[in-house]
Parts: sequence; C-alpha cells; structure tokens
Amino acid sequence: MPEGPGAGAGGSAHIPREDDPPPPAAGPRVLAALVVGQLGVHSTMAGVRLAAALQLLREGYSAWSVGLLLALFAAAPVLLAMPAGRLADRHGYHRPVRVAATLAIAGALLAVAATFVGGGWHFALLCAAAAATGTGANTGMLAIQRTAGLVARDATERVRIFSWMGIAPSFANVVGPVAVGFVIDGFGFAAAYALMALLPLATLVSARRVPHIAPPRTARVPGRRAWDLLRTPGMARLLAVNWLLSMCWDVHLFAVPVLGHDRGFAAGTIGLVLGTFTLSVTLVRIAIPLVAHRLDELVVLRAAMVGTALVFAAYPLAPNPWAMGLCAALLGVTLGSVQPMVMTMLHHLTPDQRHGEALALRSMAINTSSTLMPLVFGATGALAGAAVLFWAVGGAVGAGSWVARRLAPVR
Repeated sequence: MPEGPGAGAGGSAHIPREDDPPPPAAGPRVLAALVVGQLGVHSTMAGVRLAAALQLLREGYSAWSVGLLLALFAAAPVLLAMPAGRLADRHGYHRPVRVAATLAIAGALLAVAATFVGGGWHFALLCAAAAATGTGANTGMLAIQRTAGLVARDATERVRIFSWMGIAPSFANVVGPVAVGFVIDGFGFAAAYALMALLPLATLVSARRVPHIAPPRTARVPGRRAWDLLRTPGMARLLAVNWLLSMCWDVHLFAVPVLGHDRGFAAGTIGLVLGTFTLSVTLVRIAIPLVAHRLDELVVLRAAMVGTALVFAAYPLAPNPWAMGLCAALLGVTLGSVQPMVMTMLHHLTPDQRHGEALALRSMAINTSSTLMPLVFGATGALAGAAVLFWAVGGAVGAGSWVARRLAPVR
C-alpha cells in the first residue's frame, strides 16, 4: 500500500504542479477566524437543540417524541456527512461554510415558524429545524477541520491548531444553551430561535479572514469510494480507537446523572460534576499548545485510553460528590487530550485531496454512536445499573488500547 499523506487506498494521486501555491501559514488571525466560524454554526445547533426539547416538554409531548427530535440532530449529519466532506475536498473552505451557515440560519427560522403553527406542522417544522441545524453544524465542522489541518506546517503545529479548535465545540455548547435559556425566560421561544438565526452571521463574517486555498489537482480514479480509505494503513485502527473514546463521552453524559440520581444528589450537584468535566476538557486543550513540541501523539493516545479505563473503574466507587468531581476532572484530562492527537494522525494518514472524506468517515462514526448508543446505554443501565455500564465500557476501552499500540508514529 502507498504510504505518506500523498496517496491512499483507492485514492486519487496528487499531481504536483509548479504553480500550486503553498498553503498559508496558520497565523493568529486565521486560527481565530476558524474558531469563530465553528462557534457560529455550532452554537446555533446547540441552542436550537435545547430550546426545541424544552418547548416540546412544556407543550406535553411524550419523551419518545423528544428523543426522536434530539436524534435528528445527529442522524441527519450521518446521512449527509460524506457529501459534505466531498464538497470541502472539491471547493475548499468558503463554499461549504456558506452552505453550513445557510442551513443553520434556515433551521433556526424553521423553528421560529414552528412557534406560530399547531398540530402536526409544529412537530414537523421542529424536526426539519433539527435536521437543518445539525447538518449545518457538521458541514461547517468538516470544512473548518479540513482547512485547519492543511494550514499547519508540521505535526507539532497541527496538534496546537486542533487543540484550539477543540475548544470551539465546548464553548459553543455553553453559548447556545445559556443564551436561549435567558431569552426564553424573558421573551419566549420565538425570540430565542431568532437569536440563534443571527449567530451564523459570525461564521460568514469570519470567513473573510480565511485565505483561499486552491484544491489539489488530482487524477480522477473511476469507481473510487470513500470506504476505500479504510484500506489505508492505520486508518481503520485509528477510527476504531476514536469511536471507543467518543463512546466514553456519551457514557459519561448518560451515566453520571443516573448514578447521581440513584445516590440522591441534587440536580445542581450533578450539573456541577458534568461542568467540572467540561471545564477540565477546556483547560487541557488550552494547555496542549504550550507543550505540543514535547508530546508524542501515540503516547498520549495510549495513555488516554488506559487512564479513561482506570477512571471508569473508579467512578462507581466514588462515595460522594467531591470524589465524583475528581473523577470528572481526571476524565476531562484523558478525553480532552484525545481529539488533537486523533485529528493530527488522521490528516497524516489521508491524501491531501481526500481529507474531507476521511473527516466525514470519522463524523459518521461519532454521530452514529451518539444516535444509537444512548438506546443501548438505557437498556443496559435499566437492567444492570450505571456502575456496570461504567465498568463494561471502561473494560472495552482498556482492552482496545492494544489497537492503538499498532498505529504508526506521525513523526
């Protein structure tokens, strides 16, 4: 099999040309524009997701209806991730980001319209809003992540860039929900959705700071399929490791409230535990750029898997909220360090002209897991309890760490 970033299984060979411009350096202005670009579309999705769920619950819809609505935020991107990835490969940053912002704005406006109708149209419009904002956030993420990887000059800089980029989703998951919460209380759901429709404008404005990068000239290969990328050496292993670790995020968000409720903790206490995790993730991603030159991606990835397994083993044994908070902080360190390493390795393994497709494969795996695994967690938790769920997933991650040992080093 061909090696290096210039070729891949079933891929198109890059044809070097003397007039191919080098990618621009990832200066502070470019990096800030990429972060703001992701914040705009992701905050809209997160805000609409919370507001729509609250609206349905207040109007007496069943938990099943709310679950179906929330599933659409992840299910729609699964179906449309590959076209979005190929759009980024063909057109670079600006056209996919305009599509993403348009979808996010349209989704928020559909939610505004849903507040003025009743009956089946009300629920249908909110479902359409979920699909549109979810797809918009994912389309923007793929284009932004692809560009972030391309503007890095080496693996160390790529780790730094993806660490900063990893802060954007966490911050967006605070900005959107907090904003809609205050606006709903003061002005109602329609005003909250309207505010969310304005946030993607920041994405469009910040795009002016991102330089145009010419798509690589490629020799087209008939019958090329995205799944052929899985035959690239190390790709399937890396995606499997990424899936195991992303599943841990879903387990934590699901099992901590269940465990806290079983022990009689107040809702505010449970929220603080989850908030500690988010804060820890953010802090570790701020710290990584400062020490990126000293980090080895494979060592960090293996340590994160073993560390996550150990934290999951200890979580159900935590006797009080303080101990659970400590576990949450440690878990934030292990899981928060993963994304920059995975993204760096993914860009190293993938041909330049197929980064969008590779990112789409990763996105499909994560969103499929976020759609289906909560159902599995619910059934398992109901039968065996949250403790068994922690131990089972922790054991799977620990056992899966051998897969990471077979990955090739980036440098």
